Amino acid sequence: MLPTLRQLQYLKLLAEHGSFSRAAEAAHVTQPTLSAGVQELEKILGAPVVDRARSGVILTKVGEEAVRRASDVLARAEDLVQAARSAGRPLSGRFRLGVIPTVAPFILPKSLPLLRGRFPELRLFLREDLTSRLMAALKAGSLDAALIALPYGALGIDTAHVGDDELVAALPANHPLLSEANLTSDALERENLILLEDGHCLREHALSACSVEVPKGSEAESAFAATSLATLVQMVGSGLGVTLLPAMAVDAGLTDTAPIAVRRFCDPKPSREIVVAWRAGSSREADARLLASALQAAF
Repeated sequence: MLPTLRQLQYLKLLAEHGSFSRAAEAAHVTQPTLSAGVQELEKILGAPVVDRARSGVILTKVGEEAVRRASDVLARAEDLVQAARSAGRPLSGRFRLGVIPTVAPFILPKSLPLLRGRFPELRLFLREDLTSRLMAALKAGSLDAALIALPYGALGIDTAHVGDDELVAALPANHPLLSEANLTSDALERENLILLEDGHCLREHALSACSVEVPKGSEAESAFAATSLATLVQMVGSGLGVTLLPAMAVDAGLTDTAPIAVRRFCDPKPSREIVVAWRAGSSREADARLLASALQAAF
């Protein structure tokens, strides 16, 4: 006998909410119904999946593994339903797209009107978050695709190219490097390089471009870090250091009101690749590829 999708859903909701009452509410069933479903699942698996404690629900090791596998099964089942509903109608119905913060403000304003005109039946739900959390959401099935920047290593994820985004140097308006005829990324190694806080993939792209390694927990790692590109620009404008910015952000006017100068590097120019990513094997792959193709027009 195999578990039902409903039983797996009960377990997943129980893991997310930490109590039978809140999980039952999320599942739109009574608490006894959900509890009975979990007990039946335990009989099928031959082992308890939760420890019932006064402080709440604690998953057993079997329960943790069951939740991990259940998330994948439920995601694929939902993929099947969405694919059937939109069969023959590309990019129609609900599509959940994640976007990283260093891309969202600069490509979405141009691309959303194009997508609306080309795919009028598309119901696009957007989530802005860091790459690591978007990748976790893809694998858990809570997102259909994500607009991210490479390089970024992630197993079980496929991608389609959207465009290449050059990284440019942002310097205080009176910085000595502005007098150099040919600026190289290596020249920034000797400067006070200000970066986004840890977790932003742009931070890693900038460090890689400048061949800089910042040890975890070091003073250099925590001295100057920004939570957003706008804050990063203001820090540079205040003379705290230099940084690398995405060309798409500069082209969108991010630096227009700050007392900084932007310089492009000589070859080889550092860059990042913007892609649409999705879970390998997802039934929304065709939609994700179509989305990537459509976004190229707005890049």
